[in-house]
Amino acid sequence: MKTIRDEEFGGERPLFASRDIRLEGVVIHAGESALKNCSNIEAVGCRFEGKYPFWHVDGFRIYDCLFTAGARAALWYSRGLEMNDTLVEAPKMFRELHDLSLENVRIPDAAETFWHCSGVRLRDVEVANADYLFMHSSDIDIDGYRQNGNYSFQYCRNVVIRNAVLNTKDAFWNTENVTVYDSEINGEYLGWHSRGLRLVNCRISGTQPLCYASGLVLENCTFAPDADLAFEDSDLVADIRGAVTSVKNPRSGSIAADYVGDLILDENVKAPADCRIRTGSYAQTDR
Repeated sequence: MKTIRDEEFGGERPLFASRDIRLEGVVIHAGESALKNCSNIEAVGCRFEGKYPFWHVDGFRIYDCLFTAGARAALWYSRGLEMNDTLVEAPKMFRELHDLSLENVRIPDAAETFWHCSGVRLRDVEVANADYLFMHSSDIDIDGYRQNGNYSFQYCRNVVIRNAVLNTKDAFWNTENVTVYDSEINGEYLGWHSRGLRLVNCRISGTQPLCYASGLVLENCTFAPDADLAFEDSDLVADIRGAVTSVKNPRSGSIAADYVGDLILDENVKAPADCRIRTGSYAQTDR
């Protein structure tokens, strides 16, 4: 592998179609597509300032690097990415990527990031300003994660999230086969129109959570006081610790909670309209 050390590049495609190179302390200045159509690339301690540096790349490892705001849309249409200990200030990152792993990465301007990706592994990742994160992505494995940004994980499939704090409204809409463990989810309209959403040991806040859902499962979860009007038109099995402010027209299944403040069952409840509600210290009392 050829090493390029402490050099600076700019302009259009300065390292186009490179193979088997290691960049150490390299700066990519303003320009476009610095490493387009490359394979087997390592970048260590580098600074990326120009647009679209890694497009159509097959196999690349990025350690201890900085992507400035000018390096927008830096990693698209590629596969086989490993990124560690890196700060990503650029927006619209990680599109059409497959088989990517991020560890100890911060993305403070993560709007419209991780679109149409598959085979995603995140460890100790923090994102902010992250509206429309993970649109239409699949096969995602996340542990140790903090997110601030709305409309996340929409239309995603096969997702596992552990030990996360998610501050996001309209999360998990139209998803399929998503499981969230040991996490805090804050934001209104959680999980609408989802299929096979499972929440385990989670704290949920925000109005009208988990409506219009199919195959919804909650295990040992808690609800904040503002998580009202829950479960409308959903079929579910829910085991809730503590109180739920209000439940509205669940379609079918069962709900066990210590207390339900307001149970709304009116003429608009959808068939089969047979959800069992159990309350009390051991959730043994039918409502």
